[in-house]
Amino acid sequence: MMNNSIATPDGRASGSVSGGGPFDPADHLAYGRWREAKLSGFPDAIEDLAVAVVDPARVTVAERTALIERIRRANMAIYRCGGASVDRDALRRLGQALGLWRLDEHLCAEEDGISQLQVSEGGHTGEYIPYTDRPLSWHCDEYYNAPDGTIRAMLLHCVSAAAEGGENALMDHEMLYIALRDAGSHYIEALMHPQALTIPANTQNGEVIRPERTGPVFSVDPVSGALHMRYTARGRNIRWRDDPVTAEAVALIGRILEAPDSPVFRYRLRPGEGILCNNVLHNRTGFRDDRESGHRRLVYRARFLDRVAET
Repeated sequence: MMNNSIATPDGRASGSVSGGGPFDPADHLAYGRWREAKLSGFPDAIEDLAVAVVDPARVTVAERTALIERIRRANMAIYRCGGASVDRDALRRLGQALGLWRLDEHLCAEEDGISQLQVSEGGHTGEYIPYTDRPLSWHCDEYYNAPDGTIRAMLLHCVSAAAEGGENALMDHEMLYIALRDAGSHYIEALMHPQALTIPANTQNGEVIRPERTGPVFSVDPVSGALHMRYTARGRNIRWRDDPVTAEAVALIGRILEAPDSPVFRYRLRPGEGILCNNVLHNRTGFRDDRESGHRRLVYRARFLDRVAET
């Protein structure tokens, strides 16, 4: 398998893969077979990803099977809950039913590992865009984590919707990989370089909250063999490898994500609905709350170190 991990201190990659496979730029035969299977099973519309889940705290075998089938095809699913009350514990159990046991205990999470995404009234969360009503650009979650904190799956659950806006766009990172590789395997090689993307340290009041992180955009998960992506479209406070091919690849990613014919799903979650995914590319439009009418956006977010089981 190919070079896919954060570099060691001497600059070498810490887990190379050169034995072929669909994510090896030199293995065209394996890639062609994987590509054909991926495209033949990919859904046409967001409704093809929807699954009714009566009680997320007690997922049935049929519901679990349906969720996994959607996630296997597109790395994501939309679930719609019935009349059961959906609290934070129910969402933890929903994740566990899909093999998601290890929650990411990040800076803004509550004690149970779940974050409340809403417009912050103050405090340190207000410093981060997810806790504002501003739009979020394309990204994969926790692209600044260390390798042992890799986020492989994510859950977003809508408790209440905004008066206007708050729509998510989602793109399966495997579909982006196909578009890039079809344009040229040299783009994949550049994006798999262990110094492809650097996130500078997060420093507040002279204290380093998180150190600088450097690593690839695309890598192969050492546990599952699945394709993983770390990416952000933000233009500030990141550094791309100073290389012409890398620059071309980054520009091409931007064009693909914004192209009208790209396989991007757009969906505005309604109360009781949620997204389960293997940390796919996503963004969010800005939104407007209206407290007088009770329309104030609240979304629970859980990030997991595990990948959805059997995908």
